[in-house]
Amino acid sequence: MKRELAGFVAVGLAAYAVDLALFLALRGPGGLDPLAAKVLSFLGSCAVAYLGNSLGTYGRGAVRLREYAVFFAVNVAGAAVQLLCLGVSHYGLGLTSARADTVAGLGVGMVLATCLRFWGARTLVFRPDGGSRGRRTSWTG
Repeated sequence: MKRELAGFVAVGLAAYAVDLALFLALRGPGGLDPLAAKVLSFLGSCAVAYLGNSLGTYGRGAVRLREYAVFFAVNVAGAAVQLLCLGVSHYGLGLTSARADTVAGLGVGMVLATCLRFWGARTLVFRPDGGSRGRRTSWTG
C-alpha cells in the first residue's frame, strides 16, 4: 500500500504540474478566458494522471477506454469536492479573503479530493480483478 500511495502521489504531482502549466499557457499567451483554460487544463491533467496510474502505479500495460471513463468521473467528483469546500467557506461561512479561499479550495478541498480520488482509483478503476466493471475496451486493440 505504501508503494501504491507513493506512486499515486507522484503521478498526482505530475498531473498537477501539467494542469498548472497548461492553465497558465492557455490563460496567458493563449488568451483564453479562465473557465475555458481551466476546462482544457483539467482534461490534460486527467489524461496524464490516468496514463501515469494505469501504466505506472497500477501497471496495467494497456489503456482501456471504459477504465478511463470511470477514472475521469472520479476526477470530476474530486473537482466537485474542491468546489464545494470553496463554496461552503466563501458563501456559506462568509470567509471571503484570498487566504480563506486558498485554504478552503486548495487546502481542505485538495486533501479531501485527493482522498476521494485515491479511493476511487483503487476501488472503482484499477481494481485487482482487472479494472472497471463490464467488458474492457482497449485503445491498444
